[in-house]
Amino acid sequence: MDDYKQIVDAIALSMGAAWASGVNLYAAILVLGLLSITGNIALPETLHVLNEPVVLFAAGFMFMVEFFADKTPGVDTGWDAIHTFIRIPAGAALAAGAVGDVNPAIMVAAGIVGGGVAAATHATKAGSRVLINTSPEPFTNWAASIGEDMAVIAGLWAALHYPLVFICLLIIFLLMLVWLLPKLWRGIKKVFGFLKRLVTGKKQEEDPVQAQDAEVEAPADTGLEPAEGKDPA
Repeated sequence: MDDYKQIVDAIALSMGAAWASGVNLYAAILVLGLLSITGNIALPETLHVLNEPVVLFAAGFMFMVEFFADKTPGVDTGWDAIHTFIRIPAGAALAAGAVGDVNPAIMVAAGIVGGGVAAATHATKAGSRVLINTSPEPFTNWAASIGEDMAVIAGLWAALHYPLVFICLLIIFLLMLVWLLPKLWRGIKKVFGFLKRLVTGKKQEEDPVQAQDAEVEAPADTGLEPAEGKDPA
């Protein structure tokens, strides 16, 4: 029974760290590090580096930078684009470290899955922000950003205290992404297509099928005058 609990706890911590990294990496590091140094959780030795003051200071500083950048329309999208190369590998590293130094193969497997989870959550966050930025007011950005910060704290808390519940919720979340991500991608393409037309001054290309239907419906202009005494109709 104890072995089963340890396995569940390790999976929840590993996937929880990866999931949180895709949303807000610096908040995830701060939460795990502060909980560890205050004795509320016991991190594996492979993650004891999060207890180091220099790591916590760096994470705290970057969290403050992201706190403001993430709430500024337009800036948040650029910030997310840059962090594509930071959140995903960091999420993979945290996921691998969270399983502990038990077996190199398990650590690699956890890193692969964790990287995928971090990539999925990052893509959802970044994609939704592109669509939110089409709104002229900043309040939706603030609400989304604050909600994400709170979700990171709540998600990690659930992963540490209710690991089975968190794992079930994570599975549901990933299944929902299978349906959501294609819709986000189509929305993003429309937004960037609109911006491209706005910059280049080109109108949206006419659908060739609609154009052909319009030609069929419209009467052909032969250039001939109607015969005298006959109704032009």
